[in-house]
Amino acid sequence: MQNNKQLILLVDDNPANLRIGKNVLSEKYSVATAPSAQKLFDLLKTNHPVLILLDIDMPEADGYTAIKILKSDTKTKDIPVIFLTGMSDSVDEEKGRTLGAVDYITKPFDPPALLACIEKALLENK
Repeated sequence: MQNNKQLILLVDDNPANLRIGKNVLSEKYSVATAPSAQKLFDLLKTNHPVLILLDIDMPEADGYTAIKILKSDTKTKDIPVIFLTGMSDSVDEEKGRTLGAVDYITKPFDPPALLACIEKALLENK
């Protein structure tokens, strides 16, 4: 049986967040997880997701660095990015949006609100 679900990449350095996010999203979407920005870029070599959920506070390369790289590459610049982060400061949110994020959700997230945010982003980026 072929999987016709749209692919979402979930990037977070916390294994529990990856597990929870995958559980919430997997009924409706195909979900690939990455524990770092580097693993995200490895996944992007062979996958083209419809959306990326990206944590900000990660070791090595943070979410801000990752989105700058995504938006500067012609292959990934049009993939919508939603920051899914514990950073709830309005300055952080504005920075994320300025760098190209379509939305900004703070953790812990409300599953129905996350799904609604994803649906909205996908509709707006068709």
